[in-house]
Amino acid sequence: MFDRIIRRRWKTAFRGAALGGALCCLSPTWAMAEEDPKPLAREIYADLVAFPSTQSHGGSAEIAKYAANRLLEAGFDPRDVEILGPRPEAAGVLARFRGRGEREPVLVFAHLDVVEALPEDWSMPPFELIEKDGYFYGRGTSDNKAGAAALLANFIRLKREGFEPARDFILMFTGDEETEMESVAYFAQRKRESIDAEFALNTDGGTIETAGGKPLAFVVQAAEKVYATLRLEVRNPGGHSSRPRADNAIYDLAEGLVRLRSHQFPVSLNDVTRSYFSQAAQFHEPEMAAAMRALAEDRASESDIARLDSSIQLRTVMRTTCVPTQLEGGHAENALPQLAAAIVNCRVLPQDPPEQIVAEVRRVLASDDIQVTMDYEPVSSPPSPLTPNVMDAVERVAGEMYPGIPVIADMTAGATDGLYLRNAGIPTYGVSALREDTEDIRAHGRDERVEVGAFYDSVEYWYRLLRAL
Repeated sequence: MFDRIIRRRWKTAFRGAALGGALCCLSPTWAMAEEDPKPLAREIYADLVAFPSTQSHGGSAEIAKYAANRLLEAGFDPRDVEILGPRPEAAGVLARFRGRGEREPVLVFAHLDVVEALPEDWSMPPFELIEKDGYFYGRGTSDNKAGAAALLANFIRLKREGFEPARDFILMFTGDEETEMESVAYFAQRKRESIDAEFALNTDGGTIETAGGKPLAFVVQAAEKVYATLRLEVRNPGGHSSRPRADNAIYDLAEGLVRLRSHQFPVSLNDVTRSYFSQAAQFHEPEMAAAMRALAEDRASESDIARLDSSIQLRTVMRTTCVPTQLEGGHAENALPQLAAAIVNCRVLPQDPPEQIVAEVRRVLASDDIQVTMDYEPVSSPPSPLTPNVMDAVERVAGEMYPGIPVIADMTAGATDGLYLRNAGIPTYGVSALREDTEDIRAHGRDERVEVGAFYDSVEYWYRLLRAL
């Protein structure tokens, strides 16, 4: 795959150069250079999507080689470009854009891996960038190869322009964000000095919320929930299905899960979510807006809370959630089950200690027969402070490109590589700068897509932001 993409791209570049004059007089970099930044960004975007960088296809080994090679071809010092990771299938890239050293470095990052995509489930080939009806289609177009393409294209563009920043920029591509997150853990724990930065900017967080195609708010992810998975098990001796027992493992587990379904974890805000409810109220109808402001000001009534709970999105911002996602049980159709088990996935507010959530789940299940164990150990992810040295530049560039829309800090329910960086002491902010229709988000789903103009605008936003920083 990697070799095929490289051959195709260089053949095209040299053919264009030969038509314009003597090939001997042109360098390969100059031959590929274009005044319009869109062709470079699109080319890289298409190449990245073409890599089926899922764990079943070998992970990120080949796509990491591709990204590193593009940086080397652009003139980056080989000593500043490394392919690193805990294993080949979770390979990542670490690169440094050298500056004058007048300020602390900034870390910018994206992940190169994607979730599985079965061709028979899609209406088009998933691992091919297809432009159709104003959209780019393909697995990873939004999560997260748009971000990876924006960073890679802009590092190349700025290098070609001879840009010399006041500080170093550190580029990090990780290789298994969608699965084990061993890649970012490797960087945070084994390469901590190499990624040390004043703060980090994540292309896999934040968004530009739209309604009817009109931008409403530039959202910056400053916090995320903590991912925790519990395994619930009920075991008993079982027996012949013709002689039912009172203590059936499936019934016992099901009764506990019904109790869990009815449970609401307490409402709790942190600085980021309090700011979000206060600012985002302006985009909601009057009664919902009033409830959001009341919550932000610690004066919400029971009816206000009930109104907020009616919105899935708002409920996830103000509460920890735990939901069953997998079931297993029984070993034969004519035998009583000796085992019934469920996986319960929790998204824990960063201010809620995970061990307290486990204790709360046990209390709600109300059965000594249901054993609860931690199947995925949670990683702490404290909210990042909304400091002017970050927000000023983000807001200034957002104001240039989207005059009049507010910049709002948010906490996401989904997990990203950012949680390991926050846990390692590097404040991290999600700035995808990608316009999305919140009613039609297809990441991880069938026919994943990004609006063509939204992709190009996100690339331009990152170009301006890097220069502003």
